[in-house]
Amino acid sequence: MEKRNYHKEMQRVIACLPEEALPRLLLHSCCAPCSSSVLEQLAARFLVTVLYYNPNIWPREEYERRKAEQQDFIRRFPFVHPVDMLDCEYEPVDYYEAVKGLEQEPERGSRCSICYRLRIGRCAGEAARGGFDYFTTTLSLSPLKDAERINQIGFQEAARLQAAFPGEGVPAWLPSDFKKGEGYKRSLELSRAWDLYRQDYCGCEFSRRPEDLLP
Repeated sequence: MEKRNYHKEMQRVIACLPEEALPRLLLHSCCAPCSSSVLEQLAARFLVTVLYYNPNIWPREEYERRKAEQQDFIRRFPFVHPVDMLDCEYEPVDYYEAVKGLEQEPERGSRCSICYRLRIGRCAGEAARGGFDYFTTTLSLSPLKDAERINQIGFQEAARLQAAFPGEGVPAWLPSDFKKGEGYKRSLELSRAWDLYRQDYCGCEFSRRPEDLLP
């Protein structure tokens, strides 16, 4: 079976968007560097609100540092259209309860799938409550993240909303593979240009094991 190209799928969606009335998009973001090239691209065609919900990040000092960097980048960067931010409470108990029993799983294993679903599910719920047209996440930007898994979860969460609210307008999942089209390379360029703090581990305490640190 041919592998789906989620980058091209996103481009087809964007190509069909109206020019005169920008749709609203709720974008889950894990950190400023990952959001940089994503926001640069999406803020030209959407009214974007960044959702900062990352209960996996450990310790709290790291969480606060990443959040502050995200807020600062949104404030400083000259987006085509203004970008807002929806800040959530730091609730690490949600993460630990969700991944209980999977603490020793390798990075990019089943523990990560649950973490993706936790954050994308929250994004879907907030998008429905806020009347957004689309929702998505920056997670697919990283070369170490499985875009297929991320998009499957996104489509599943969109289907769950459709089932819960039949006949009502609910937000659609915006497919993506943000690393494609030199998206990851552009994020590195923007991170250097804007002097963004880049962490060396994904976020949870389990990803701080030496073998899982980012290059």
